[in-house]
Amino acid sequence: MSKTTKPDGGKTKPDTRNLGPRAIALDAVMGVFTKGAPMDHALASHPDHKRLEPRDRAFARAIAAAAVRRKGALEAALNAFLDKPLPDSALRAHLVLVCGAGELMVLNNAPHAVVDAWVTVMRADAECERFAGLANAVLRRISERGRGAFEAADPLHDLPDWLSDAWSKAYGVKTARAMARARSVHPPLDLTLKVPGEAEALADELEGICLPNGTVRLSETRDPTGIPGFEEGRWWIQDAAATLPVRILAPQPGERIADLCAAPGGKTLQIAASGAQTFAVDRAPKRLKALYDNLERTRLSATVEAADAAQWQPDEPLDGALLDAPCSATGTLRRRPDAAWAKTQADIASLASVQASLLTAAYKLIRPGGRLVYCTCSLEPQEGEKQIAGFLKRNPEARLDPIRPEEVPGLEDAIDAEGALRTRPDMWREVGGIDGFYIARLVRPAG
Repeated sequence: MSKTTKPDGGKTKPDTRNLGPRAIALDAVMGVFTKGAPMDHALASHPDHKRLEPRDRAFARAIAAAAVRRKGALEAALNAFLDKPLPDSALRAHLVLVCGAGELMVLNNAPHAVVDAWVTVMRADAECERFAGLANAVLRRISERGRGAFEAADPLHDLPDWLSDAWSKAYGVKTARAMARARSVHPPLDLTLKVPGEAEALADELEGICLPNGTVRLSETRDPTGIPGFEEGRWWIQDAAATLPVRILAPQPGERIADLCAAPGGKTLQIAASGAQTFAVDRAPKRLKALYDNLERTRLSATVEAADAAQWQPDEPLDGALLDAPCSATGTLRRRPDAAWAKTQADIASLASVQASLLTAAYKLIRPGGRLVYCTCSLEPQEGEKQIAGFLKRNPEARLDPIRPEEVPGLEDAIDAEGALRTRPDMWREVGGIDGFYIARLVRPAG
């Protein structure tokens, strides 16, 4: 390893330029656990990220995702070989060990290269260099004998304590553990087709499978631009669960349908593909860029407005509306493992207040006899079941229209006693799981 010398002639340190992906991953993991930063933003905003080749960017993300997704299990493996935990002041060094253990236990990379690389990262870091010898010993032991402790770890320990407790209370410990286990693995890639009838053919072409809802699922993540049909706009990326709200809304050709809080726009594309007159509303102009790009690529049409959904007014009442309300996103942890660390229990109450205001506003937009689908990609009852119960109490004239089993093939058991849908990540485990969503359909009485 080449050496660099400090300008003041001080102690030399290893040149870590070839360790860029690992150093960037470490900084991103620090951002997630200390600031609640979105992992992908922390990676992309790192000053050295743009200098990496695409393969190395993917490598950095894989390391960060492994550390964030399996933190509890990786710490269990580390603790089996540490005489005592590192002091709180050595968080960065602790996370070096977590990242290194993630490469060994989750990514299954060559032990010799992994250990040497992370020890070098430690030696080059002023906050960590005094623990380099410890890292060398512990990571080597983990590579040889750490698999048992890693695999035996309770998957609930991969979550923040508040979320583990909340899931256990809401669903029972057994189901909560199954949910946590399901979100601990990298998810497949799901495609929604512009023309649903082409799903089987595309699944055969891509050697994927066609799910009961019509989603084409690929077992491995790929560069979207290299998948057949991308340039032609035949499909867009969207988790299977995220397609269900529009399926339940069932927009019809010629109807006036609004997608409120629309960005990044997968549901807008579904509505537009149905032939409905489509309105897409979102308060964040920057987040609408992906929607504009996908509308252009798929050659679909929608009226897009950068506006607060709580204030937006159409020129005449709507036949239907979809409110995918801002939420804690705890149902998407398969795809966004960092989301668990971006929120606290206190945030749930704050988000629930926003959801209630949006729900009230959205209901007023639909005509008598029209319908409103409310959904959140959250597993927290306060953002789902309790939200709808509160709305119906405040609006006794509104009616909950029960979702019928034939509307959600393969998920009939996910319909609750009131007729709403509650998907969980442990459902469809045999084909790769599904995001957690709560979906309810409301009808405004014609009278």
